[in-house]
Amino acid sequence: MVRPRPTPPMSASTTATAWAVLAAAALLAGCASTPASFSYTPPPAAAQPEAASGYTEKPGWATQKFAVAAANPLATDAGYQVLRAGGSAVDAAIAVQMVLTLVEPQSSGIGGGAFLLHFDGKQVEAFDGRETAPAAADERMFLGADGKPMAFHDAVVGGRSVGVPGTVRMLELAHRQHGKLPWAALFQPAITLAEGGFKVSPRLHTLVKGDAHLKKDPVAAAYFYKPDGDARDVGFNLRNPELAAVLRRIAAEGSKALHEGEIAQAIVDKVRNHPSNPGRLSTADLAGYQAKKREALCADHPVAARTYRICGFPPPSSGAIAVGQILGILRNTNAGTIPLQDGLPNAEWLHLYTEAARLAFADRGLYVADPDFVAPPAGSWMSLLDPAYLAQRAKLIGPSSMKVAQPGTPGAVKTSYAPMPDQPEYGTSHISIVDAQGRAVAMTTTIEDQFGARQMVKGFLLNNELTDFSLAPTDASGQPIANRVQPGKRPRSSMAPTLVFDKATGELLMSGGSPGGAAIIHYTAKTLYGVLHWGMQPQQAINLPNFGSMNGPTLLEEKRFPPATVQALRAKGAEVREQAMTSGLQAITRGQVQGKPMWLGGADPRREGIVMGD
Repeated sequence: MVRPRPTPPMSASTTATAWAVLAAAALLAGCASTPASFSYTPPPAAAQPEAASGYTEKPGWATQKFAVAAANPLATDAGYQVLRAGGSAVDAAIAVQMVLTLVEPQSSGIGGGAFLLHFDGKQVEAFDGRETAPAAADERMFLGADGKPMAFHDAVVGGRSVGVPGTVRMLELAHRQHGKLPWAALFQPAITLAEGGFKVSPRLHTLVKGDAHLKKDPVAAAYFYKPDGDARDVGFNLRNPELAAVLRRIAAEGSKALHEGEIAQAIVDKVRNHPSNPGRLSTADLAGYQAKKREALCADHPVAARTYRICGFPPPSSGAIAVGQILGILRNTNAGTIPLQDGLPNAEWLHLYTEAARLAFADRGLYVADPDFVAPPAGSWMSLLDPAYLAQRAKLIGPSSMKVAQPGTPGAVKTSYAPMPDQPEYGTSHISIVDAQGRAVAMTTTIEDQFGARQMVKGFLLNNELTDFSLAPTDASGQPIANRVQPGKRPRSSMAPTLVFDKATGELLMSGGSPGGAAIIHYTAKTLYGVLHWGMQPQQAINLPNFGSMNGPTLLEEKRFPPATVQALRAKGAEVREQAMTSGLQAITRGQVQGKPMWLGGADPRREGIVMGD
C-alpha cells in the first residue's frame, strides 16, 4: 500500500503532512476487512483543517489503488475508510456527503441537492438529485408587491426559497445500482462524529461569524453561536445529536425517513411557518420527489495528437455545456499556442478565454433550463457543442473585448425565450473518488447560498435552491425566461462534475469539479485546461489563479496577477475586476510517479480539503 505523499516538485504544507501521518495511522488502525464488517474509527482529535482564509500551499498527493478528494479532512477520511473496507466509489461518496452535512453545513447536506457522475468501468451515468419547486410554486413567487424581483437575500432567508431536497434519494438510487457495503454502514462516520462532536474549523468559525442572517433562526443560533451571540470558537467540540438521530433513521429506513413522516413534517412546518417569509413546500412534495438518471453529456476534445472524451452533467445543469463551449471555442483560436508566462496565463490568453466565456454565458442565459420543461435548441443539447457552431462563435472574437456577447443560434429555429438576467449564485462542495476497481465518482453537492435558507431543522440546514430560478419570470416585453419558476421544475445549476477519458482506449484519466456558483464553470475549465493543455499535475492546475467572465466584467482573482496583465486587458476594452474567487476544486488524475502508474490528487489551497488513498 502507498501512503498519500507529496507529488514532486511541490513541497508539503504542515497540514498536508499531518494528514499524511493520519493516513498512515489509518493503515495501522485495522487490516482490510470484508465489506460486511466495515467499522469506522474517528481520526485523532488533534487533526484539524487549515485556516479558513488566505492561501495555504498543498503538496498534491499520489496513490496507487484508490483515492478520495473532499472539502474537509474528516469527510475525506470517512470516504478513505470506506474504500479501504472494500466499498465502492458510490459507497464512499455517501459517507463523505453525510460527514459534510455535519462539518461543512454552509455548503451542502441532506437538506439540499446534488449531481453525481458515475463510471462503472464501461459507461458513464448521470444521477440527478437536484431540488424541485413545490407544486404550489408559481412564476411570480419572487416578485414584490411592486412587481419587481425581490432583493436576493430577501428572497433567500426564510421558507420561500426552499426546494424539495434530493441528495439522499439520489444517493439511494445510485447505491442500489453500485453500492457494495450495506447502506446503513455508510452512515457510521457521520453518526459517530455527530454524537461525539467535531472541532469547529477556522473556516466554519469565520463563515458563521460573518453571516448576517444565520442567527435570525433561533435553532441555528443556539447551535452555531455561544450564549453571548458570538460564533462558536475554533476548536470547540460541536455535537449534533439531532442530526445523529436523523441519520440513524435514514440508515435504517432509507430516504423514506427523510421524505415521509415526522422528519418531512418538521421540514414543512419550518418552511410554511416562517414568521416573515413563509414558503410553499408540502409533505406531498417531499413524498413525491424522484431522483432521475439522465444521459451524461460527453464531447470530444482533441489536443495535439490525442483526443480526450470529456463527460459532464446535462441540463438542468449548465456546467458541462458552458465548460465544453469555452474549451471548444478556444480550440478555434490561437490559445493553444500561447504558453504560460512566469507560470501564469498572460493577457493575450486571458483575453481569448474571457471572450469565449462571454459567448458561452450568453447561450447559457438564453437556452439552459430543466429539460422536462424546456426543449433544447435544434432538438439536442449537443447542438450547443457542435464543432461547426463553436467555430462560428469563435469568429466573433476580435482584438478588443466584446464586453457583453449575444446568444447564438445553433439551429434553424430561434427560441421564443428571453435571456435570463445576471443573478447571484453561491455555495456548494465537490467530491472526486476513484475506487480500487477503477469505478469513479464526480459529485457536486449544494444547499446553494452560504448556510442555505438559514433554516435549521433537526440538526441540518435547508436549501435556498429556488433562488437559482430567475426571480423575474419574463423580460420587460413579457417574453418568458426559460429558467423561470414552475411547479415541479428543477432550477438551472452551474455545477460541473466532470470525468475525462482517453477516447482511443476508454481509460479514465480524471475526475474533478468545484464549488463556486456560476464561477464553478471557470474553476473547472481552468483545471481541465491546465491538465490537458499545459500538462500540469492536478495540484498545479488547481493552484493557478482564478479568472473568468459571466458575460460582463473580466474577473481576476485578487493579488494573483501582475499589474501589467490587468493593464493589458483594460487596454483591450475589458472592465477588469480583481476580487476574491474562492474555488474549492478537487481533482484526481491518472499519471505516473517514478515510472509507476498512480492516481494524482489535488485539493484547493483556498479551502480545507485534502486527498487520501492507498
